[in-house]
This record gives sequence, structure tokens and C-alpha cells, in this order.
Amino acid sequence: MQALAFLAAVAGGYLIGSVSFAVVVSRAMGLADPRSYGSGNPGATNVLRSGNKAAAVLTLVLDALKGWLPVLLVQQFGARLGLGETAAAFAGLGAFAGHLWPVYFRLRGGKGVATAAGVLLGVSPLLGLACLVTWALVAALTRYSSLAALVTAVCAPFYQALVWGLEPLLLALVGMSLLLIWRHEANIRKLLAGTESKLGQKAAAPAVAASAPAARPRARRARHTKKGH
Repeated sequence: MQALAFLAAVAGGYLIGSVSFAVVVSRAMGLADPRSYGSGNPGATNVLRSGNKAAAVLTLVLDALKGWLPVLLVQQFGARLGLGETAAAFAGLGAFAGHLWPVYFRLRGGKGVATAAGVLLGVSPLLGLACLVTWALVAALTRYSSLAALVTAVCAPFYQALVWGLEPLLLALVGMSLLLIWRHEANIRKLLAGTESKLGQKAAAPAVAASAPAARPRARRARHTKKGH
């Protein structure tokens, strides 16, 4: 019974995490699908590249809430089923996995930074706050959201182990950190190459769309030249 409850908690977290708020908020506010521009990542940082700060902030908050909610639900109602802090952390990991591979959006998800922050805040407000401060400091110094996320992902399990000890829930945090680092593989390559986009940088117009108007006048000139001959 306890094992089934544990699996149900993880599955429930996954279903909650599968709601891609970057797409939902963008549609509701009449913006382009965030998967169609910039990094193609359905997350708050890419929504910010649309130039709509309100949409980016709303996406950030909702993505964090969907990581925090499953943890809270297990903490509040899991005791009667024999579920404790470890199950709550794994429910959060389920929500994080849902953000990465959302069942409602053909498994095409984001990188999970905001959702991971929500999970950490749910597991321990102090741990979450320490990670948020780490992210903010690195982001403020470098202006790279991806680098801030990578540094925080490395630090989070160490914060947990050093301050709160080697508890079983640490496995969920390590798993989440490894997935987050793996999800940022392309960003790591761009950071090393010096081509990574900085915070607040707007997405460039698609090359095809930008070149199409210029191509038409040349085509007309070519037709006029043929007529002249």
C-alpha cells in the first residue's frame, strides 16, 4: 500500500508538472509560442525574449508553483498513507520530470529551473532560499541565466548534505540536479563558445522572414531585365 501511494505521489507530481505554463500563458496573452523563437525553450527566460515582462514573470511564478504544490500535498496529506519527506521530494522530482517531458505537450518541455526552485522551496524554505540567492548572485554578475542555473544545480545537493545531512530525500535532489545539468548541454556548449544569450536579450527575427522581402524586388528586377532583352 505504501509503495503504491509513493508511486501515485510521483505520478501525480508528473501530471501537475506537465502543464507547460510558458505555452499556456503565451496563448492566453496573444503571444507567439515560445517554442517558435529564441532558444525554443518553453520557459520564463525565453518568454522574456518576447519583450513581455508580465508574461515572463507569470510563467516563472506558475512554473515554480507547480514544483512546490506536489511537495506540499504530500507533506500535508501523505502521513496517513505512510509518506514522509522523502516521498514529498520524489513527488517534486516527478513534477520536475513533467516539466521536462510534459505529457500534454508531446513531451516537448523546458529546462526546469523555476520548477526546480519550487521543489526546493517546498522541501525546505531555507534550502530554496539559499539556492535562489545563489542563482541571483551568479545571474547578476554574469547576466547568464543558464550559468546561474548550472551553478545552483551543483550547489543544491551540497547545501542539503552539509546543513541537513545525508537523508534519503537527497537522492531526489541529486537526480533533479543531474537532469537539469544534462538539459543545459546546449547552453554549456554556447557558454564555452561565447555565444550564449544573456538575460533580457530579445530573440532575433527568423532569417527566412527577414530575407523574404529583400528577395522579391530582386525577382522583379530579373523579370524586367528579361523583358528588356
